Amino acid sequence: MIRLYQYEPAFGLPNASPFCMKLETYLRMAQLPFVAPQITWREIGRAPKGKLPYVCDGDTVLADSTLVIDYLKATYGDPLDAWLSAEQRAVALAFQRLLEENLYWALLHSRWMEPQGWAMTQAAFFGALPVPLRWIIPPLARRGMRQQLRGHGMGRHTTQEIHAIGQRDITALAHFLGHKPYFMGDEPCSLDASAYAFLANLVWVPLESALQQHAARYPQLEVYCRRMRSHYYTDSSVA
Repeated sequence: MIRLYQYEPAFGLPNASPFCMKLETYLRMAQLPFVAPQITWREIGRAPKGKLPYVCDGDTVLADSTLVIDYLKATYGDPLDAWLSAEQRAVALAFQRLLEENLYWALLHSRWMEPQGWAMTQAAFFGALPVPLRWIIPPLARRGMRQQLRGHGMGRHTTQEIHAIGQRDITALAHFLGHKPYFMGDEPCSLDASAYAFLANLVWVPLESALQQHAARYPQLEVYCRRMRSHYYTDSSVA
């Protein structure tokens, strides 16, 4: 049985981490049985590469959502992407990169650096910590995120510039999706695991950010999220 280690649900979503939610969604889409044990902050520190999510499959321990999915495809088959042409695979990869390597950093900025987002994030991720950890860990974690944003390059822009970058990504996603049921057409593929995870973390999180307001201009994005939820999370009380 695959064991998925990820953060606890937050904001009414399966996970406030798009990468954790992406991996859980993929497992559900591919109909791979898994369990998600509760995890403590101490265990997070012991995670491979120091990040969540990661999985244990027998003696195999793997981190990074994309590398885990590659392993799952190689081990259990590829029921989601086998129908894609080479051109479609290229397009899907490009949109995955847009979501995970660019829009992610704009989303991270809105949650961790902007005051309203930080208040929500601090309560969700660190509110259950005992004193004095509740006072010590959040500012350290926020400082680390600020360093990551600057190292990536996104954090070197102004807030307005970051909003504009993220909004262009959202517009591109909305225009490409259009009125298709799934991103690549009539059938779902692994790109949809990423797309749902990131878009749900935009449209359904209770944070009135510039990115969320922009996403609301494209109703097809929420229609898509509702479709994914109804197909793959019928057994869950969260989105």
